[in-house]
Amino acid sequence: MKFELTILGCGGAIPTLERNPTSQYLNIQDRHFLIDCGEGSQIQLRKFNCKFSKIDHIFISHLHGDHFLGLFGYLSTLSLLGRKSPINIYAPEELMNLINVHNKISGKNYNFNLSFNALNFNKPTKLFEDNILEIFSFPVNHSVPCCGFLFKEKLSQRNIIKTKIKDLGLGIGDIKKLKNRENCIVDGKSIEYKDVTELGNKSRSYAYCADTKYDEKIIPFVKDVDVIYHESTFLEELKNKASKTKHSTAIQAATIALNANAKMLILGHFSARYDNDEKFVKEASSIFKNIVAAHDGFKYQIKN
Repeated sequence: MKFELTILGCGGAIPTLERNPTSQYLNIQDRHFLIDCGEGSQIQLRKFNCKFSKIDHIFISHLHGDHFLGLFGYLSTLSLLGRKSPINIYAPEELMNLINVHNKISGKNYNFNLSFNALNFNKPTKLFEDNILEIFSFPVNHSVPCCGFLFKEKLSQRNIIKTKIKDLGLGIGDIKKLKNRENCIVDGKSIEYKDVTELGNKSRSYAYCADTKYDEKIIPFVKDVDVIYHESTFLEELKNKASKTKHSTAIQAATIALNANAKMLILGHFSARYDNDEKFVKEASSIFKNIVAAHDGFKYQIKN
């Protein structure tokens, strides 16, 4: 079952020839999500073979242009292609005003409805839930109201030990209960689910820590996550500038990953002043070992 992240853009505020502004595509068991939407995101979606027409949920962390200016073009393209099904947008409430003004000035409306959900910048909030997945927002510390996002699979059913079915005379109803961690009684005998089932697939998780200064308040929200993306706009030599602009350094991102007990860290949102990412990995590796520097088109599959 797929849990795959694609980095569409990993650059900071100023795009370069190598790095587009921030945007990510996430495919979780054929549920398709767009996280931020910087300029050119719709082109990157095509370039990296993402199922851009199947995206039903868009998450915009904050209203700095490098995180949302690509949204207008992307929505317009979907409308021109004849999309009818609604799109859910989770974003600062002011974004809906911008979309309405844009449509009024252009004289065009979309062929589909937008279901708009305003973010809460004061506390963690559940944004979405279905039978396999939960998505949460959590506040981060940036120069404007900003949220990170946590994508977390629910605990899967346990697997029945097949030999137990015949040995104990288990029926379909009994099997369903046992797989859902419920004990049952068969022919007057109590059956413990732990005795007849095995662990199923583990719950996988991904945390997107959007633009933020170093802030340990983030840690409880992303504790024990499989993969954490944390911005690292600057190297340590510019940590004062990072603090002033409410961004982070590579070492600070690594410190968050370490203290959160994350299994893997992806660095991104690199300032245009840096033309390669080797120094980011080198600095961060002094704190946390399992690190990857994002690049446009980078794909990562979180395994079961």
